[in-house]
Amino acid sequence: MKTLGMIGGIGPESTIDYYKNIIALYRERQRDGSYPQFVINSIDLKKGIDFMNANNLAGMANYLLEEIIKLPRAGVDVGIIAANTPHIVFDDIASSKRPAPRRKFAVSKSSPSSARNSQCNQISTRKYSSAKEST
Repeated sequence: MKTLGMIGGIGPESTIDYYKNIIALYRERQRDGSYPQFVINSIDLKKGIDFMNANNLAGMANYLLEEIIKLPRAGVDVGIIAANTPHIVFDDIASSKRPAPRRKFAVSKSSPSSARNSQCNQISTRKYSSAKEST
């Protein structure tokens, strides 16, 4: 089973909504009593708000990217950003020149309702890593 990573906390209610909907969808499909594996990186909402209020989109993109690259190191295979506002900088994150990790890792844009309806509104995916992971 792949491990899902979630950047959360920047919309705590949204993080909970994603989590609940993904688990419910998984349990509808897997009727064996199991649950999906998750890693949630709950980041600082205030820091994100400060970047957005200052219209510092580059700062917001860099902040999210630094948090995203932590997920593969935690064993995550695929990730989502569990909030709408950060998707303003999604294209900047997706086009980042960061080196790719040893294992594939993608971040996609979706909404809790699309996850529930099995229709991920994926805009782009990209491999991410930290400098330590590249060779």
